[in-house]
Amino acid sequence: MTEYQFGRILSAHLSGVDGLCAGSRWWWARPAPYPCCQAAWAARWRARVATRRFLDGLP
Repeated sequence: MTEYQFGRILSAHLSGVDGLCAGSRWWWARPAPYPCCQAAWAARWRARVATRRFLDGLP
């Protein structure tokens, strides 16, 4: 997957006014607490990529 695709996942899976994940409700019609599995996974992936880029830039 590309960073663009992970960004789309994170932009769709936001907290609703009731504290449930809006993306899970919209895509799968299931109530899931925020952050849902997909949002947490995409955020972890993005953090790993940022850390890897930072560490690769060090001498």
